[in-house]
Amino acid sequence: RRLAADGTPPEAVLWSVREAPRDLFAGTAPPASGPARQLHLPRVAVDGLESALCHSDPQRFARAYRTVLRLSSGELSWGDRRDAEMALILRQAKAVGRDVHKMHAFVRFREVPGDGPRRAFAAWFEPEHPICERATPFFAKRFGDMDWIIATPTVTARFEKGRLSFEETADQRPPPEDATEDLWRTYYASIFNPARVMVKAMCAEMPKKYWKNLPEAELIPGLIAGAETRVRQMAEAQPRLDTDRRTAAIHARQRAPAPEPKHAAERLSRDLDACTRCGLCGPATQVVKGEGPMDARLMIVGEQPGDQEDLAGRPFVGPAGEVFDDCARSAGLDRSRAYITNAVKHFKFAPRGKRRIHQRPDTGEVEACRWWLDIERRLVRPRLILAMGATAAQSLTGDGTGLLRRRGTVEETPDGQPVLLMLHPSYILRLPDPRAQSDARTALAEDLAAAWEVCTT
Repeated sequence: RRLAADGTPPEAVLWSVREAPRDLFAGTAPPASGPARQLHLPRVAVDGLESALCHSDPQRFARAYRTVLRLSSGELSWGDRRDAEMALILRQAKAVGRDVHKMHAFVRFREVPGDGPRRAFAAWFEPEHPICERATPFFAKRFGDMDWIIATPTVTARFEKGRLSFEETADQRPPPEDATEDLWRTYYASIFNPARVMVKAMCAEMPKKYWKNLPEAELIPGLIAGAETRVRQMAEAQPRLDTDRRTAAIHARQRAPAPEPKHAAERLSRDLDACTRCGLCGPATQVVKGEGPMDARLMIVGEQPGDQEDLAGRPFVGPAGEVFDDCARSAGLDRSRAYITNAVKHFKFAPRGKRRIHQRPDTGEVEACRWWLDIERRLVRPRLILAMGATAAQSLTGDGTGLLRRRGTVEETPDGQPVLLMLHPSYILRLPDPRAQSDARTALAEDLAAAWEVCTT
């Protein structure tokens, strides 16, 4: 930035990363011929250039420097993909963003001996690009109550007593396994769903090059190989639910065993606070947990938290929550007796000035968060689950399409729990016609009344 402000021409600068002088410039630029000039760049340009500078391309510094000069002179506009260098910078910034997301998702800490009262952990990760300095502040925010190091082949991030620092990596050996990894592998095998095995999608979201650092990865080939047999066994053991006789089918089910002890719910709450299964946990204010009795007969699953839920840390407290509460009161549904949660636990949004605009979670984010919803279902063991919206339907049944056509029908989770499909209250708020809104409210209240009657009789 200093060189650009001085007007130093690009051809006068040599760039280096290894064995460079303190200012990272190999060679001496000629002194500026006049006073430094001010540069005016949009914030999005600064963010994009800083991201692209974390790419592994050795020409990234020179390209970014030329782009800064062209942007400041008005020769180029940020985001103009017709320009070859701009298009390449945008692609490289996107690649760095993906790499940062992978690091957030696939770092696995192992406990190691510590020097003081704080617990200490270590992890090894091999990114595609030199992103250690860009990606690790996320871990400092999420795991500020413990000491840890994350080593990469070139740079090691060290977080001790609340201070994050970086150093060259001296030891490239991954830390030894700790006692919790066998437990984690047992749990992973127990929740692996053979009916949803999509090898290509799995490898796209979790590339094989990361598997060597994931304790569950050694189980995956065997679980995939046995998936077809397990699906066939499940189909033979589980009769198909007749959706045309949904009430009779729900009443006919035996009440499940009592829920697990209270400490299991407390452990779930603690683990949710530390969730890093997808990139949504970074921008969000906090995780929004489910609430309600752990022995509730009715579980209500929404899509994801909104802006107000994200700030309050509670589900269904925003405008859509007000619609839900009004319809629930009309239906005679006691909210305090139902367990209410969301399919995705963090708020996904795009900033627009001071506002945060809701964004729909993608398939990878829904799949990452389905783990928590599966645990909630096993703890609560409800008689009936309400899936409110396409994201909830996708998480619970594997299909989030055609919800208007499927509304009011009962389908099943892969392990056989009945799911009543409904429209999300936010759908009502988006209807422009007041009469249509009134009709939709009435329909929602009727669905809630029918569900509540099933669960209380």
